[in-house]
Amino acid sequence: MSTHSVIIHQHLYQPPREDAWFEVVEAERSAAPDHDWNTRITRECYARLASAAAYRLTSRDAVPSPSDPDAKAGLARLVNLYAWCSFDVGATLCEWLDTEAPQVLQAMQSGDAMSVARWGHGNAIAAPYHHVILPLASPRDRITEIRWGIRDFTRRFGRAPEGFWFPECAVDEDTLDAAAAEGIRYTVLAPYQVQGHDGSGMPVRWRGASGRELIIVPYDGALAGDVAFGGLLRDSGALAGRLAPYRDQELSSPRCTTLATDGETFGHHHHGGDSTLAEALSLVARRTTSQLTNLGGLVAQHAPTAEVSLVSPSAWSCAHGVERWRSNCGCRIDGGKPPAQQWRGPLRQAMEQLAARCHEVFEREGAELFAGDPWAVRDEYGAVVAFDGEPLRQFVDQHARAHLVEAQRQRAAELLELSRASLRTFTSCAWFFDEVDRIEVRQVLGYVARCVELTGAAARITPDLLQWLSRATNGSPGAISAADVFVRDVLPHVAPELRAAASGIALAASGHPASRIGAFDIRVNPLPDARWEATVTHRRTHKTAAIVGTVHGSGATTEVRVGLAGSEPGVWTSLHVHDLPEQAALALLQVHLLDDSGLLGDEGN
Repeated sequence: MSTHSVIIHQHLYQPPREDAWFEVVEAERSAAPDHDWNTRITRECYARLASAAAYRLTSRDAVPSPSDPDAKAGLARLVNLYAWCSFDVGATLCEWLDTEAPQVLQAMQSGDAMSVARWGHGNAIAAPYHHVILPLASPRDRITEIRWGIRDFTRRFGRAPEGFWFPECAVDEDTLDAAAAEGIRYTVLAPYQVQGHDGSGMPVRWRGASGRELIIVPYDGALAGDVAFGGLLRDSGALAGRLAPYRDQELSSPRCTTLATDGETFGHHHHGGDSTLAEALSLVARRTTSQLTNLGGLVAQHAPTAEVSLVSPSAWSCAHGVERWRSNCGCRIDGGKPPAQQWRGPLRQAMEQLAARCHEVFEREGAELFAGDPWAVRDEYGAVVAFDGEPLRQFVDQHARAHLVEAQRQRAAELLELSRASLRTFTSCAWFFDEVDRIEVRQVLGYVARCVELTGAAARITPDLLQWLSRATNGSPGAISAADVFVRDVLPHVAPELRAAASGIALAASGHPASRIGAFDIRVNPLPDARWEATVTHRRTHKTAAIVGTVHGSGATTEVRVGLAGSEPGVWTSLHVHDLPEQAALALLQVHLLDDSGLLGDEGN
């Protein structure tokens, strides 16, 4: 009897939400009652996938029958679905999980290890480091994104990746060839992105002009749509029936049903979807004609026999190739309104023009500072880019030319961060939605501002940049442009190092000093005349500034006046609590509340 395989693939991803300078996620009101969207989605989805409630899911024999006492009592066990579902997890999400929810990341890693032990191949597959539309990336950026993604995956999961997820399933011939050149064996795509497959869901082979090959597993498009948008996650029995429809029928040839969708579908988009999925998989495991596996296991057991051609370019969320991320193609969220996304093209053009300026600076200055090819050094940076502090300093020391002075080593670190910020400006979410004045666009524009600063040529680049961004509007008279958003909501009106120093000085004056504010290390010392001196060092660029200041008032009425060491107080900047980073503002208010309540005692005075 031929086999029927069942695979669930979850695409787990959040865009980088960190402030471009402080490298922390600030409060997002729209995510209430949680602090931010990462926290909310982790609670509603990622953490639940690590411990979904379902009946035992270890083997067919272990799945309880209706006569099982536990089943009758409605008892369930908690299942780590990362051990039973194929998945990719974006590196920018992993960066956040590292510090904010490490137990969830550990569940992903242990789930992958369990799947290797069970099926001989891991559930986890790699992805580009940033969620960029690779067919629209420059060849150099495309290679870097793939290499960074592979390096980060290898470090986190302790093995080289076999498979690769392409953001939005966006691919073209060059993209598949670039992944194959890096040793990737397979991917999963929508059925309408592949021409020449027989509809069985079994692996097929793509061969590029270079002769390189990649195996493609087509997912079930109708099933994915019904799960994401059709209410199928309300009924575990119905879902199991769609995943394993053959029951006791004999199959004349192998078949596979692959469900590929956003992992956030299970719990965030559909409350309780994680439990529905776990229960459905339990039901599937009872059926003798279907077997659960993962993409690597399927490809290992069933070598592709058919060769297919690629619909190039194409994506799973755009009916017009990859136009959603560069034109007013008509793809949008609100279908009740006429298409008005004329801003998408000019926004991408602005990012491309800025990237060209950044690349020129990186290549020209990098040739003088790095011992090897600057672009090869940039690719190597993917091994440490998720860290800060000493690992980044050691990386610069390893790749810098001998006998550089400290200022030159710092500039080398800034060039690497320039490349990181430039890559982040192409995060696909900025183009996916309907309006230019959205949180996703603002976030990307924050990285634009960081790029401009790190080029060292802000005065020359900014006028051109504003002109490019001003063209990104919906075309209506008086409509807001990306330039308006950039100036109004994004461009720092107080230097980040001044805000960090003011935070450190205010906390030191309150009797509760902090050694770190976001990505800034801070050392504060008292000076005569009721002044304070703060030395702030950025943990990614190692740039250091000496800043002096004074503190007036306390708690909610705190005012800090700061300026660069040696400057006259008349030109210092005045900041209040609401001007400070969230971490510092909350700490000051907490001290004030405790002081008023008397809970601090003598130590609080």
